Amino acid sequence: MDISKLKKFSQFARRALVEQVDARLGLVLMAGASERREHPNAMKKLDAAIDKHSKGEVIERVAYIWFNRLSALRYMDLNNLNAIRVVSPVPGQFQPEILVEAKAGNISADIVPEKTRKRVFALLDGRVPSPDSQSEAYRLLLVAVCNYWQKSMPFLFERIDDYTELLLPEDLLSPASILAYLREAMTPNACEDVEIVGWLYQFYISERKDQVFADLKKNVKIEAENIPAATQLFTPHWIVRYLVENSLGRLWLLNNPASGLAAKMDYYIAPEEPETDFLRITRPEEIRICDPAAGSGHMLTYAFELLYAIYEEEGYDATEIPALILTHNLTGVEIDDRAGALAAFALAMKAAAKLGRRRFLRMEAKPDICVLQNVSFTPAEMQDVAAVVGKDLFTDELRETLRQFEQAKNFGSLIVPKLHDPAETLRIVEARDFGGDLLLKEVQERVIGVLRMAEALTPKYHVVVANPPYMGRGGMNPTLMTWTEANYSDSKSDLFAMFMVRSLMLNVQGGFMAMINMQSWMFLSSFEKMRGWLLASSHLTSMAHLGERAFDTIGGSVVSTTAFVFEKSRKASSAGYFVRLIDGRNENEKLEALKRAASGADDEVYKASTTEFERIPGYPIAYWISQDVADAFLEDMLSSVGSTRRGLQTGNKDLFIRQWSEVGSEQTDFVSRNRVEALQRSEKWFRFNNGGDYRKWAGGIDLVVNWQSDGRDIKATGKAIIPSEDLYFKEAVCWGRISSGPEAYRLHEGGLLPGDLSPCFFSDAPYFSLAYFNSPVARTFKNVVNPTITNTVGDLAKIPAPTRATQQNASVERVVRQLVASHTTDWDSYETSWDFTTLPLLSPDHRGETLEVSYATLRAHWQSITDEMQRLEEENNRIFIDAYGLQDELPPEVPLNEITLTCNPAYRYGIKNDAEANETRLRADTMAEFLSYAVGCMFGRYSLDAPGLILANQGETLADYLATLKEKGVPEPTFMPDEDNVIPVLDENWFPDDITERFHLFLRVTFGEAHFRENLKFIEDTLGKNGKPRSLRDYFTKDFYADHVKRYKKRPIYWMFSSPKGTFNALIYMHRYRADTVSVLLNDYLREFITKLEGERTKQEKLAYDPTATQGQKTKALKEAAKVAKQIDELNEWERDVIFPLAQKKIEIDLDDGVKANYPKFDAALKKIVGLSK
Repeated sequence: MDISKLKKFSQFARRALVEQVDARLGLVLMAGASERREHPNAMKKLDAAIDKHSKGEVIERVAYIWFNRLSALRYMDLNNLNAIRVVSPVPGQFQPEILVEAKAGNISADIVPEKTRKRVFALLDGRVPSPDSQSEAYRLLLVAVCNYWQKSMPFLFERIDDYTELLLPEDLLSPASILAYLREAMTPNACEDVEIVGWLYQFYISERKDQVFADLKKNVKIEAENIPAATQLFTPHWIVRYLVENSLGRLWLLNNPASGLAAKMDYYIAPEEPETDFLRITRPEEIRICDPAAGSGHMLTYAFELLYAIYEEEGYDATEIPALILTHNLTGVEIDDRAGALAAFALAMKAAAKLGRRRFLRMEAKPDICVLQNVSFTPAEMQDVAAVVGKDLFTDELRETLRQFEQAKNFGSLIVPKLHDPAETLRIVEARDFGGDLLLKEVQERVIGVLRMAEALTPKYHVVVANPPYMGRGGMNPTLMTWTEANYSDSKSDLFAMFMVRSLMLNVQGGFMAMINMQSWMFLSSFEKMRGWLLASSHLTSMAHLGERAFDTIGGSVVSTTAFVFEKSRKASSAGYFVRLIDGRNENEKLEALKRAASGADDEVYKASTTEFERIPGYPIAYWISQDVADAFLEDMLSSVGSTRRGLQTGNKDLFIRQWSEVGSEQTDFVSRNRVEALQRSEKWFRFNNGGDYRKWAGGIDLVVNWQSDGRDIKATGKAIIPSEDLYFKEAVCWGRISSGPEAYRLHEGGLLPGDLSPCFFSDAPYFSLAYFNSPVARTFKNVVNPTITNTVGDLAKIPAPTRATQQNASVERVVRQLVASHTTDWDSYETSWDFTTLPLLSPDHRGETLEVSYATLRAHWQSITDEMQRLEEENNRIFIDAYGLQDELPPEVPLNEITLTCNPAYRYGIKNDAEANETRLRADTMAEFLSYAVGCMFGRYSLDAPGLILANQGETLADYLATLKEKGVPEPTFMPDEDNVIPVLDENWFPDDITERFHLFLRVTFGEAHFRENLKFIEDTLGKNGKPRSLRDYFTKDFYADHVKRYKKRPIYWMFSSPKGTFNALIYMHRYRADTVSVLLNDYLREFITKLEGERTKQEKLAYDPTATQGQKTKALKEAAKVAKQIDELNEWERDVIFPLAQKKIEIDLDDGVKANYPKFDAALKKIVGLSK
């Protein structure tokens, strides 16, 4: 089955059908349309539907109805369930067989009513005029077939006597029709299994799902009508098989150990020892199975297959088995009418495949799919209810049950009916006859509807199997959130967790609950109470821990799943069987590994019991750990030697958090080491540790937060969360709360505020703690508690304290201090660090006669440091591994790509490329950093004569630069910055302060005139690609700004004024910006550049008409003149519409507002940055 093809078709089909139904609706609603005369009842229903809902909703509903029916008919055609092909041609034909036969005079009287047959023949014979007689005839035949199937499958083929027929798309026969595309996607191979309808449905609603999640990002919650689209996810067949075989299959084999069913179950994990305590059944009809989130019925269809094998094995008549299964065994519950119809259709097709068409038509049993509906009763109607049910039955329980389904589409199967025996009440109410009292009959029907829903949700099932909806609290609508808080307090974090609890409640004692969902419930503290309840009331018999990439249609590393089976029976010491599949890179690798495990040929099967889980704080489902690791959890926890704390959550990051480089250095506190000192400071911005990239030991911090006057402004909003304020500015160990890669811990220096994304561990021994956390021992312990991408303070507090290694404290301290020092030096070697002083390339320790020699020296130093860090990390690992006796489990070696120095290319670029490619990239990036530093010197941010920042405050000038250097003992700068804060970046040397020419001067100053050409060549060779050098000017005009924006994380400090087509570009330094800067750019650069271009155009035009010039010279000159003329037009328009109005406005900026607020003020004047520009 080509899934991508089905997806493409389904999405196209939805758009096409919506468009065609919309067109038909426009026609039938036109004044004077014949439909109002010929079909008055249908038009009346159409008008009512539009008034109740909207045109858009009516169009969507009708489009889907026809998509559903046409897809179903195609499946039935290819599986010989239609007596004649309805939407498919016979081989060698293009038109559907039913139309071809009709044209030949053959129309089945069993399928098509006489009146319709006559109309079709009249159209085809030309006796009835029609603009397209064949299309009209075919539409009549199609509607007749749908009505024919209504008796056998009313859930899908409701009788068409309303407006859906009127809105049937007109074009169904052309090569570009929806049916032509349908046949191309639904190939015979794809239609071998009815699961195709589930895939089609998922893809049909996928664009709506994307819209729902896009709206969610705008804080638009998921209302009840959008829950199906947001939560529908088709389950791969192998996962369905695992779940059903290890629940239904297991139940049957426990009761029938001699059964041959196991041979048919490739994913069944058989217990090693015979069991005696289990749910007893005597015959197949007793088994009740429910999917409380049925979707399109995939779980139920495989359960049908397995049940059929069971009945067959027991000797039942093959012609009776399908009806027995539908009557006794299978129930589905769903909130989506469309999905429910598909689930019923899928089960019907399973029955039809076993019976054949004729027997299927005679079968009276129907699939038991309960689609929940919102049903409400007014107080007055409740009086009628009393009359309908009778005084004895009208109890408080019944009254409450009748009210429970007012929000059935919102709450779904999570509703727990108060009425204990709705089946008996239903039997009595159904038996009552109210004769001609239409009011009471209508109330009776609604009561019956509620009782049927309640009956489906009573705890009577031997097996409950599901792929539940996934929705965290952040997506829930207010009504759902409030209700789940009240009814599922221990599992309220996500719908999937609530369904775990609810599904187990639906089981009879000893029954099985099988499910696939997110693995987070196994570990996260938010599910701790639920885990405790599950372990106390049931036995985890089997699990296939899938991890990432179990769904090829999803991909990515964020969605981590697990499939499992619980038995509703406390068996604390009994072992469950766990298959660890997290290393599989895709569905196929995981399913093959699961098959091997089921056959007993895979060593990734673990055994663990409830008792073992309950020994570990928080009850994580850590089935894979060794006895040595488990024993460590019997010792003191980390919380006994320190405190794990969350950090500051400002409530408005755009207002209160900045990159440190955005704001003025005089307004930033870089010196306070504790809260007392900070209170005495007048600065606004304080160093802030809040997440960051994967980096161990030290560095990685580049944010500041407005904590002026002890956070006065933040506290004033009332929206901030400010935990553990007494620990702010203290030394600690920090880490990223969310990480998709390896965890990394680093030193949180004194003087920093911790943020919510960087929790901290405070203790008397921060360096020792840091060494422990970055060891594989602590990583192993933490993964026991929670191996997900989230690492909370509660998780870390539960790992064992490093008490066994305290005797090695001196060795640990020596190692970790070296690691911290080297990582700090590495971080500070780049200009994005607030402690950056100068470029290592220009340091006396590495600087040689040429740039190439200097780089080689620096690179050798970097490699030496990287090797030493690797050695020290491995020494640290050995200390902790030996202390815990885990030599046989954990290797001390650290891969080179996990040595988190920026100067280490294996870490910086990863190891997907070969070493040579990484070396080439490192050399190029180092030269780009050299150029960036040079631009900083051109603007006066840095100086070759003094370390650190020079000009880094609002509106500073060249005079400030000279004064600052004088204070630092530098009377004359070696390299003078640009005077007016405007540096042209153009394709040629049009101005004396052109960026390329300024860099040439910088290169001469830093490395001398003698080697200038050699050094320039080295840079241009390094920046080149595929062995070809790249001119410096080409880099500055095309890539410098993109590199700068990336380096400063989309908060650039140099801004590029750029015309629409890039003819004119000039950089300014935002810290030196003044209200007249745009006027300087306009008058001294843009207008002068236009004048120069006009001169160039004149020059080229003269050459084009110079009689002494060759024809080639003239042609070239004409092209150049035309090109320059276009450039002049571009710049004149830009000046008129953008730059001149800006210059007149004399816009002021405030560095404290940050780049995100200031950059858009200049709109089309500045180079567009995605996510930053207007």
